[in-house]
Amino acid sequence: MMVEIPDKDILLFKSCLVSVEYPGIESSTKYVFDKIGVDYHIDKGQTCCTGLGHYSDVFDQLSTTVNGARHFALAKKLNRPNFVTMCATCYAINKKCGELLNTDENLRNKVNNIFDKSGYGWMKYTQGDIVPEENIFHIVDIFYSKRREIAENLVYDLSDIVMATHHGCHYYKAHYKEDITSIRNPHILDDVIQSLGVNTIGWYDFKRATCGSGISQRFVHKESCLDATEDKLKSLKDNNTDLLVHLCPNCQVQFDRYQPYIDETRDKNYGFAHLNIAQLVALALGGDPYKVLGIQTHTCPVEPIINKLKPISNKRKEEIIKHLDERIEFESSPEYNVDMDPEPFVFTG
Repeated sequence: MMVEIPDKDILLFKSCLVSVEYPGIESSTKYVFDKIGVDYHIDKGQTCCTGLGHYSDVFDQLSTTVNGARHFALAKKLNRPNFVTMCATCYAINKKCGELLNTDENLRNKVNNIFDKSGYGWMKYTQGDIVPEENIFHIVDIFYSKRREIAENLVYDLSDIVMATHHGCHYYKAHYKEDITSIRNPHILDDVIQSLGVNTIGWYDFKRATCGSGISQRFVHKESCLDATEDKLKSLKDNNTDLLVHLCPNCQVQFDRYQPYIDETRDKNYGFAHLNIAQLVALALGGDPYKVLGIQTHTCPVEPIINKLKPISNKRKEEIIKHLDERIEFESSPEYNVDMDPEPFVFTG
C-alpha cells in the first residue's frame, strides 16, 4: 500500500502531558515545522483525547469514541483532514476511534445519536470521514518524511553525543501494521536521528521493552514498574549512553522524573539526559534550549548535552545529505527476525 505522509492541511493535536509536563515538545515541534515548511494549525476547539482516562478505566470506549468523532468533525470543518499528534497515546487513541467508527455501525449510530440529542448534529460521523492509515500520523512520521529538509537546516553538530532511542508502545505496537517502523526492531527514531548526522547505538537489550509506566500502573504497582524502567537504564549504561530520545511524553515522564528517584532509592547513578525527538531536532536546527526546548522543565539535567554541541560545517552537512538514503542495517542485529515483520508500507512524500 502506498501512503503519502502529509506536509500540509495538518491539524496538530495538542497533548495534555506535553502541555503539563514538557511544553517544550510543542514549541519545538512548531519550531521545526516552521523551519522545514510544514503547514499546520492548532485549534482552541480541541479537547483531551481521553487517553490517560481511557487506559485507566475512567472513560469507556463509547465516551472515548464520541470524543474522537468530535475531533474528526473539527478537522473536517477546518478542512484539515490530517491529524498529527505529539503523543503516542493520542496517536493510538485516535487511530482506534477512527477504525471503530469506520467498521462498527452499531457504535457509529450510538455516537451519532449522542450528537443529535446534544444539539451537535454537525459533528455526526459518516463512514470514511477519516482513514486512520492515511490521515492520522505522529510527528515522528513527518520528521521521517522530511529528513532531507532537516539535514539542510542543521546548525549544530551533535556527533559527540551517544544516543539511544525509546519508541513507546502506543506508537509502534498498538497499530504496528500501519507504522513506518518495525515492531521487531523499531528504528524510525534512529532513522530521523541519522538525518542529524548521528548514528545511535542501535539495538540494545530491552530496546523493545516498555518504559514501565503502564499509565495507572506506576501508582498501583510502583516498584514493579520501576524494575522495568531500570532494566532499560542498566542496558543504556552498559552502552555508555548520554541521551535517551523519546517520542511519547508519558515515557519521558517515566524516565526523566523517576530516574533520579531510582538513583536515590536504589543507590544508583544513571545520569542520562532525556529529550523528545522534536526537542532534539529543534536543538540541532538552532532552537534555544530554554525558550524553544524548555529544558528547564526537565528533572534530569540537559545542560551536559548542550555543552557538547558544536557548529556544523558546510562540508559535514553535505556529507549527511549525501548519505541520507543509505538504510541503517538493523536486520544484522541478533534479535531481528524479518519473517515476523508485518508487510511494510511504502511511504512517499
